[in-house]
Amino acid sequence: MAWTLWVAIAALAVAVVALVVALGLRAQQSRLRRAHGAELPVEETPLDDDPRELVAFVANPSKPDVVGLEAVVRRAFADAALPDPLWFETTVADPGVGQTRAALAQGADVVVAVGGDGTVRAVAEGMVGSGRTMGLVPVGTGNLLARNLDLPVGDARAALAVVIAGSDRPIDVGWVTVLRYADPAGPGDVEGTTLDPVREPGKEHIFLVIAGLGFDAAMVADADDELKAKVGWVAYFVAGIRHLHGRRMRARIQLDDSPPVDARLRSLMIGNCGRLPGGITLLPDAVIDDGVLDVAAVDTRGGVVGWAQLFGEVVMQGLGVRNDLPAKIGRIDHARARRVRVRVEEGEQAQVDGDVLGLAVEIETRVDPGALVVRTA
Repeated sequence: MAWTLWVAIAALAVAVVALVVALGLRAQQSRLRRAHGAELPVEETPLDDDPRELVAFVANPSKPDVVGLEAVVRRAFADAALPDPLWFETTVADPGVGQTRAALAQGADVVVAVGGDGTVRAVAEGMVGSGRTMGLVPVGTGNLLARNLDLPVGDARAALAVVIAGSDRPIDVGWVTVLRYADPAGPGDVEGTTLDPVREPGKEHIFLVIAGLGFDAAMVADADDELKAKVGWVAYFVAGIRHLHGRRMRARIQLDDSPPVDARLRSLMIGNCGRLPGGITLLPDAVIDDGVLDVAAVDTRGGVVGWAQLFGEVVMQGLGVRNDLPAKIGRIDHARARRVRVRVEEGEQAQVDGDVLGLAVEIETRVDPGALVVRTA
């Protein structure tokens, strides 16, 4: 009977070897199927969630171009075989921050701001630090961030194509804190302007393009909403005409840890990037992801002649030509810093990306490098 025992042992060994070989062949076939993109058998299909991006849209329903856009968006995503997107609408009480955070809580990989600069700011505030991506479908008046990122403006379908097939890029974010507001009934008030309801000393306000104090903010505050709806960004320049003969402000400016300096000027602008509507480049050296803010101190004397020279200065610097002569009556002085603190006498209008913050006596700005991921073409 000994030989039968050895036969049984040999048969068992052969079976084990055959089993090992079979398992090896199956594993190799599985690797080949994965390498060539073949569909896995049902029993081998991973139980992961859908790997495709979930996209959420936060839309401002007050914009005429938003009417009917939801249907266009859903059809475009269906045609691209993408998951049906989430859709949120802003309200007067919440211009987009809460909706953005709700979208992120529901698992959105991309949150798209559909509206003007105010909606973009609100969505960005909700997105900062999340590591997830913000997209843009610009349908506002200025569309400042979209212009600086070379995104389609005035063409919602083209912007939607970027959302679906674009690439991601981290950019810097700026923050402004109004340390002290002026008394709106005091001597620093600007007739005909109103204060933004977000006026809260110590509150940080996000900006993605330019924050300003002085002439530019007064111009934004006085722009007529009906005129903006008819002629777009030109309404800001119409409003600016009323302030051409306004007083120059006295400011004390501190860049980072340098000693503060005193200056007389019309406007102080602190930018993350520098392209404005109408082909104007206010901050030619500003780069949106360099980790610093660019500062422009704008001044002019001599009435209309000074403003004319200043306008020529802006146009020429946009073309890469600068006039550094010291005796100019219209001039722009540039600097760079990670933190800027400004104090002005009596108070001046302050703005962030076209949204008015009110009459500020003292503000502080800082840069948040690479804090926001945006989808670009």
